[in-house]
Amino acid sequence: MGAGRYDVIVVGARVAGAATAMLLARQGLRVLAVDRVSFPRDTISSHQLQVPGVALLRRWGLLDKLTAAGRPPARRVRFDAGGGLVMDGQFPAYEGVDALYSPRRTLLDSILVEAAREAGAEIRENFRVTEVTASGDRVTGIRGSARGRPAVTETATLVIGADGKRSLVACAVGARRYRERPVQSFASYSYWSGVPVSGGELYQRPGRAVAVFPTNGELTVVYVAAPMTEFASARADLEAHYLRTLDLCGDLGERVRSGNRAERLRTTPDQPNTFRCSHGPGWALAGDAGVVMDSVSAQGMTNALRDASYLSAAVVAGLGGSRPLAGALRDHQRRRDRAIRGMYDFTLGLAEFPRANPGQRLFLAAVAADQQETDRFLGAFAGIVPPEDYFTLGTVVRVLGSQAIRKLTAAGHPFSGLRQRHPSSAEDARQMR
Repeated sequence: MGAGRYDVIVVGARVAGAATAMLLARQGLRVLAVDRVSFPRDTISSHQLQVPGVALLRRWGLLDKLTAAGRPPARRVRFDAGGGLVMDGQFPAYEGVDALYSPRRTLLDSILVEAAREAGAEIRENFRVTEVTASGDRVTGIRGSARGRPAVTETATLVIGADGKRSLVACAVGARRYRERPVQSFASYSYWSGVPVSGGELYQRPGRAVAVFPTNGELTVVYVAAPMTEFASARADLEAHYLRTLDLCGDLGERVRSGNRAERLRTTPDQPNTFRCSHGPGWALAGDAGVVMDSVSAQGMTNALRDASYLSAAVVAGLGGSRPLAGALRDHQRRRDRAIRGMYDFTLGLAEFPRANPGQRLFLAAVAADQQETDRFLGAFAGIVPPEDYFTLGTVVRVLGSQAIRKLTAAGHPFSGLRQRHPSSAEDARQMR
């Protein structure tokens, strides 16, 4: 393959990139990670680190750093589906973890960057990559410069693009897209003081999804998602649109107005839904550069950490000689797609904001009446229970009893708006060729 100065160069040093750099450096590889900003630096974020993502931080010895910074956990969640349908439960334990966290990126990214440095990775901040270098069809490195410095070329056996949904690396190598869907929603959020919460709050309303969770600095993040078809009209007064949505959620609008907005309202319509081929000669992709989806399910940071775990294992196997690198990266893509496709389809269903039919309300009422079932339901939203395994006819029969089929014939299937849409394994194989 040709030796470079580094074993691996990682372009992008936020959640996916810094975690990947850390894990590779811990295995003794020579790693350079670059990012065009310096840390701490905020960025648009879905904020929630779901329970499986928290479990990875715990496995890597980083969870204590998150909690030491004053980021409160959310163990309980109140899910309000409207019309008096309310669930209050807690997340099932996953690898010894039973809480999610909603850290600001100024905190989480910095923890991961410092962990990568401590592991021995070289981190260059304020470094802008201008070119992905290649020899023939094989990527060989990068060219770029630190602020105010001359351009340099760095070489590596493998270049990993962890540079987000608009990845320069993915564009440079022409990474093929598949399972792509149109943008379906836009999101707005801000931070509020004086709006205390004891756990998390989720609200579903017609054409709306709202999430409220504690974050660091004794602030509360309040997030609103709405259909993309409303963005043109909403952008005339985004704050009014945001507050009107909160007024649909019980006393939430009143509670938020009684507090103080600590920072500006952040809004983004840039929420693509797509998979990219994640590897090729001399290159690989991680995090949003490889798979990105709507923030309505708040899975982005968890997906990034899981992808870092899977990809780093494949790279270590490939560069360590236990198997060919190309085969290891190909298997990583299959593993990544299996892990994410159920939540991807579930997320696309949520982002359509389907109006609940009588069958869905019948099912939700039965779930709300059973504490253990409520916890399992919340576990599916958090990715603890794969949604494709929970939202099935078998679950309907178990929750509603043997008369479920007859009841649903008249009421409507409760999961019709969240149908399973991922392709067969054979189709997956064709898409990855």
